[in-house]
Amino acid sequence: MNKYITILFIIMVCETLLPTVFAQNLMQKPQIIPEPVSFELTEEAPFFISSKTVLYAPTPEARKAAGYLQQYIARYYGFSMQLSAETAGGNGILLTIVSASEKPEGAYRIKVHPEQIVLEGANPQGLFYAVQTLIQLLPVNPYTDGQARSKLPIPALFIDDYPRFAYRGLHLDVVRHLFPVEYIKRYIDYIALHKMNYFHWHLTDDQGWRMESKTHPALNERGACRDGTIIGIPPGTGMDSTRYGGYYTIEAMKEVVEYAAERHITVIPEIDIPGHSMAILATYPHFGTEPDVLKKPATTWNIFNRQNNVLIPSEEVFSFLKDVFGELMEVFPSPYIHLGGDECAKKWWKESLFCQEFIKTHDLKDENELQAYIVRFVSDFIRSKGRIAIGWNEIMEGGASDGTIVMSWQNTQAGAEAAKLGHKTIMTPLEYCYMNLSQLKEEKTVLAHPGYIPIEKVYHFDPVPPDTSTEVETNIIGGQLCMWTEYYSSIEHLEYAIFPRLGAAAEVFWSAKAKRDLPFFLEKLEQQKERYKLWGIHYCDFYQ
Repeated sequence: MNKYITILFIIMVCETLLPTVFAQNLMQKPQIIPEPVSFELTEEAPFFISSKTVLYAPTPEARKAAGYLQQYIARYYGFSMQLSAETAGGNGILLTIVSASEKPEGAYRIKVHPEQIVLEGANPQGLFYAVQTLIQLLPVNPYTDGQARSKLPIPALFIDDYPRFAYRGLHLDVVRHLFPVEYIKRYIDYIALHKMNYFHWHLTDDQGWRMESKTHPALNERGACRDGTIIGIPPGTGMDSTRYGGYYTIEAMKEVVEYAAERHITVIPEIDIPGHSMAILATYPHFGTEPDVLKKPATTWNIFNRQNNVLIPSEEVFSFLKDVFGELMEVFPSPYIHLGGDECAKKWWKESLFCQEFIKTHDLKDENELQAYIVRFVSDFIRSKGRIAIGWNEIMEGGASDGTIVMSWQNTQAGAEAAKLGHKTIMTPLEYCYMNLSQLKEEKTVLAHPGYIPIEKVYHFDPVPPDTSTEVETNIIGGQLCMWTEYYSSIEHLEYAIFPRLGAAAEVFWSAKAKRDLPFFLEKLEQQKERYKLWGIHYCDFYQ
């Protein structure tokens, strides 16, 4: 008899303690990337998301965020949830926008109780980021014991979060290697899942012209394809003979813009001038300093100073620039338009009688001021259309126009100097932010640009240099990772180069500096890599 009383007692204790034990297992520190400003785990029981869970979204913007969550869970966990325009209910997730003017754009809160989850955004972007955080609170594995999960436990907690920087970007070069529109959309999804908000689309360069032009269709006929591609790192081991190229139609580019906007991502397009213009010169040789020399899109990389790829300041060139930048702004509603301005080999201007005469006639000091003249012409045209120009940091060499944003790639010092001069600045220094450099010391999987940027180095990057004054710091609006694709012709290799370093950059650009903790980030990364598997990402596992 005593034996049965003991067994009964054990059963009663287990029934009492099991929910608590389960809750305690869930009450480990949430592994969220990027790290939130603050969160607090509570001792309440978890909330369980299931097919019975209702998404309450009373406004159109809330319904967009709810629809994203609904589709995500259906895609990865195999069940759907009802979406309602009501404001409250039983077992449900309430998505709402609670205006908070004192909060940065993108701020949000999450409250998880046993009977309800409340996602609050200070604006539509904030509500969308609340959804991204909730996604990271879901179990990584959609299966348990070989069966699809019917319930997804979410620990009871409170999160209050907002971004450190307004600009959090990821770049993609589609000139050296082209990627289909459907993959560009996936790329944008990865940006969204990391709470980043700008996609910098590098559309023109020496190796090709990748945007459809109605005003100058010859760009797509002659400037969009190269005759072959160098094998290996320049000078290489030879050249293949495969014609390579293509371009994005206006309809395709608009489709990408719309897709990104639904995820609160702004697409910043780039036409790179006045250097990096071999594809333009292949179409219009008289736009350069050697009008009688037939040119073709480059078949190799890093042609700076080795091949003549610069535009001249002729009236016809200025008219052309107005045409193509005008077309660009008709397709892309972004407030920012990138005009390049980097690696302009001024030696060709020095050797040009036309350019030297132009310098003298326009009372310019030298070729630096000639570059500034051309860049200022385009910047002013962009501003006349109500937009803001962005240029790589070399636009400072002859003096950048007021209001032009400087994107600093050579180092942080150039960006800091631009910020001191009053320019809004985006930091993307090569030594921390160029993902075409290997993240392994001895890389054997892919060919990479010479150099080494381990994930720890990305994580230790700070867009604000030490000893920056508060006044100057306000001009540093954020940072960006750059993905140049000279050596990345496949989606698998492209993703291998970006991941998991994108997670480190996301935390650098979003999280408060005091909240960053490398050992904890690397711990979180183990779970994030499981999520990358769920998403089908080909990432670099540097511990293998």
